[in-house]
Amino acid sequence: MYKGILHTHTLVVLLFILLYIVKTFLLVSGKDSALKRVTEIMKWPERIISFLFLGTGIYLYVNSGNITWMVNLKILLVLASIPLAIIGFKKRKSVLAIGSVLLLLVSYGLAEMNKKQVLKKEKPIIETSASELETGKALYSVYCVVCHGEKGDAGLSGAKNLAISILSHEEKQNVIQNGKGSMPGFKALSLNEVDAIIKYSNTFEVK
Repeated sequence: MYKGILHTHTLVVLLFILLYIVKTFLLVSGKDSALKRVTEIMKWPERIISFLFLGTGIYLYVNSGNITWMVNLKILLVLASIPLAIIGFKKRKSVLAIGSVLLLLVSYGLAEMNKKQVLKKEKPIIETSASELETGKALYSVYCVVCHGEKGDAGLSGAKNLAISILSHEEKQNVIQNGKGSMPGFKALSLNEVDAIIKYSNTFEVK
C-alpha cells in the first residue's frame, strides 16, 4: 500500500507543478483569456489533484521512517507556496506566481535529496573483537531501524515485518544489497556486513 501511495503522490506532485507552471507562463505572458480558460477547464481536476497531493502527503509523512529536516522544510515551502499562488493568480501578480512555482520546485528537489540521504549514512565504528551478532546490531541501528524499528515490526516507509519474514538467506541478501519496493539497496555494505545484519534480524523471528 505504501508503495502505491508513494507513486500516486509523486504523480500528483508532478501534475500539480506542471499545472502551476502552465498557469504562471500564461500569466507572465499576459495571456489573460487563455489563463481564464485553463483555470475554468482545470477547476475540478485541480481540486482533485490538490486533494490527492494533500492526502497522500499526510499519509506518507505519518508512515515514513525517514523524516529529516529536509522533509520538514519541504512541507513548509509547499505551505508557503499555496497563499502565494492564490494571491498571485487572483491579483494577477506575476512575481508571486513565479515565487510559488519556485518554492514547489525547491520542495520537490528537497524530497529527492532526502531519498538519497539514506544511502549516505556513515558506517558505525565497530570493534574488531565484536561478534557477528554485535556487528549486525550496530549496522542495523544505522541502516534499518528507522523503517523496520527496534524489533523489526515498525512497518514504516513500507518496510516488511522482519519478525515474520519467510525469505531465504539469499533472498534477504538480495533485498539488502539491491533494494525492493520503496527500500533502497545498500551496495556499500560488504557481503559479510549484510550477513551480519541478517543474522541479527533473524533474532526478531517469532518462534
